[in-house]
Amino acid sequence: MDFLSDNAAGVHPAVLEAVANAAGPVPQGYDSDPWSAELDGAFSALFGTPVRAFTVPTGTAANALALAALVPPWGGILAHAEAHIEVDEAGAVAFYTHGASHILVAGPAGKLDAAGLEAALARRRGDVHQVQPAALALSNATECGTVYTPDELARLGRWAKARGLALHVDGARFANAVAFLGCAPADLSWRAGVDTLAFGCIKNGGMSAEALLVFDPALAATIPVRRKRAGLMAPKGRFAAAQLLALIRGGLWLQNARAANAGAQALAAAAPARLLHPVEANEVFLRLDAAERAQLRAQGFQFHDWELAGPDAARFVVRWDQAPGTIAALADALVALP
Repeated sequence: MDFLSDNAAGVHPAVLEAVANAAGPVPQGYDSDPWSAELDGAFSALFGTPVRAFTVPTGTAANALALAALVPPWGGILAHAEAHIEVDEAGAVAFYTHGASHILVAGPAGKLDAAGLEAALARRRGDVHQVQPAALALSNATECGTVYTPDELARLGRWAKARGLALHVDGARFANAVAFLGCAPADLSWRAGVDTLAFGCIKNGGMSAEALLVFDPALAATIPVRRKRAGLMAPKGRFAAAQLLALIRGGLWLQNARAANAGAQALAAAAPARLLHPVEANEVFLRLDAAERAQLRAQGFQFHDWELAGPDAARFVVRWDQAPGTIAALADALVALP
């Protein structure tokens, strides 16, 4: 009864079938195969605009490569204080950018707004002795399981562009955000001013591939050699491409995200008074004291204590393939808590 992470989710059978179908020999390796050749067109159709799509093995790689293409070594990246690139990526962005720094900004429920960002910039001198702001990096869905709406994202996009900043979105749970809002993928990306997007696959039914999407061809110019130099270009790229194509064609990526979101809503409905953040994707943050957490664990439920949200915070992540009976059992256990 594991609610630790959606990284533990299984691989969707359609993804496995796609990988098996790509298993035979092909004339060329790397990205010179039929599956890789289809990626740009498939993502362009999904987003309704020309897209360059690059496969990478992890979301960390997608974030770091994108920001390396957007930010010079002396640059600063405005990000939420709880952003994945700050808390969970072991300095990968600084490594791949050769030194760019994070400029951390607080914001409720994992979100940033223009007022908070403006206040953060106002505290800086802006002279040669400090890193120079070059990009704004957001997560959607956020690390708190909340979702930026198209209007919220567009406002931040306009704010960034007015200051000459690029805009990157960590979309490890982008599918969950789109599923929650019922909007077009374009509304949470290029239409809102997003330059690059890390499109999540592994948490959502994939096996070993993520996609870095670039909405401005000029920004994509250095990414192929950056990816190769970083050791992130797979010799048999067709297997990564096949996974992504299996998810986005026919809407499987949204189907899986809706299933995970629905499970999270069921948990939220079982413990509304304990919610620390609105439940808008597939993560649920609850206020549980030490005795209550121990009681749930004694019943076999696994989840993380979440110190970023306070001493009595716990995080539950619902996977796309979480058994309905397991979700119902946790909901019942939450209701039964004193």
